[in-house]
Amino acid sequence: MAVRPIFTGAATALITPTTPSGVDYDALGRLIDWQIDQGIDALVIAGSTGEGKTLTIPEHREVLRYSAERIAGRVPMIAGTGSNETSVSISMSQYACEVGADALLVVTPYYIKATQNGLVKMYNMIADAVTKPVIIYNVPSRTGVNVEPETYARLAEHENIVGIKEANSDISKIASTAALTDGRLVLYSGNDDQILPILSLGGKGVISVLSNLLPAETSRMCHMYFEGDTAGATALQLRYIPLIRALFSEVNPIPAKAAMAAMGWCENFLRMPLTPMEDIHKGKLFELMHEEGLI
Repeated sequence: MAVRPIFTGAATALITPTTPSGVDYDALGRLIDWQIDQGIDALVIAGSTGEGKTLTIPEHREVLRYSAERIAGRVPMIAGTGSNETSVSISMSQYACEVGADALLVVTPYYIKATQNGLVKMYNMIADAVTKPVIIYNVPSRTGVNVEPETYARLAEHENIVGIKEANSDISKIASTAALTDGRLVLYSGNDDQILPILSLGGKGVISVLSNLLPAETSRMCHMYFEGDTAGATALQLRYIPLIRALFSEVNPIPAKAAMAAMGWCENFLRMPLTPMEDIHKGKLFELMHEEGLI
């Protein structure tokens, strides 16, 4: 039985504006309002792009609480609540449910390299403990562990596990996952350069870094595809490939934070061990942003 998507289209994996003195909530609030005004379909708060892993636990909780209050139901809010320690992820996930998140984005445990059985047990434990639906976030380039298609099929048996943010870059495995889960898990692209390929496999959208800069355009790409304008959607996908590459020329969210600072949304400040973008990469990013009229 097919599950209902949390959102259809583009969800921005939103940056978290920070300064040397802490989270800049005024800037965060302005960003949230702008994204919604631009027509974004959902917002992901305190994920990888939101520097969730360099926030303290009290900061992480307050960012989720503040964001839920500011979003106020205008679009779905998906809270980044994953951890490499399952009880921490459960606690953060329960808190996110309490303050009004609509869904939870739970990354696979990083560094530990859990077995597939361990992943199944972990995700089932989290899903059992919360009141909102869980989206699995698979990004093996960062975590060191991949969720296999057969594992997704097992996880789809839990009624509270509803989706996948897939960033493994292996289209063949993603196709196998789509076939094995057969609509029981909603598929979202986790890579901006693979939005159209994943939509063609039945995906319902993207959890995007690009849409920090271009929320309306990223959402439009998805909806053009859904409305049957495959050529138009493909043209947008190809147009933004150079900018997408520039946004990943250093580890995310370093380029995204530099880009948003250049657009005037925040300071270009990151928590250690993240450091500001190097000039050799920043010059190309800013050149492409200038061509798009962003700066």
